[in-house]
Amino acid sequence: MRSELELAVRYYETDQMGIVHHSNYIRYFECGRSDMMAKYGLPIEKIEEDGVMLPIVSVECKYRKPAVMGDIIRIVSKIDRVPLAKLVVKSEIYNAREELLVEGSVTLGFIDSHTRHPVRCPEKLAETIRENLED
Repeated sequence: MRSELELAVRYYETDQMGIVHHSNYIRYFECGRSDMMAKYGLPIEKIEEDGVMLPIVSVECKYRKPAVMGDIIRIVSKIDRVPLAKLVVKSEIYNAREELLVEGSVTLGFIDSHTRHPVRCPEKLAETIRENLED
């Protein structure tokens, strides 16, 4: 399962040198992840309406090159396996010159919205991922 999203770097995401602050890449990962889920017909809001929340368990981010003011970045989000208890979404961010700026992953858990106890991956989500896994 794979998706791409282009975003313009906004002024408020940069420091005085015009370089994107490191914390914004985690937000970019979220933008890509949310966009991917919506494109595959399962926006995160829908999963939450069905009684399952997806808290972040961990984030990994490797910084290669900085994005700068004026860049159009391309966020590539991927899911390469059907989750059981945790969903891992891998991300890569490129600039317009196709230079890899950042790569990383976000691991999400599944919890029942009412009890706040861990649950397995919702079947609709698992099925959507299974149907769209790349060979």
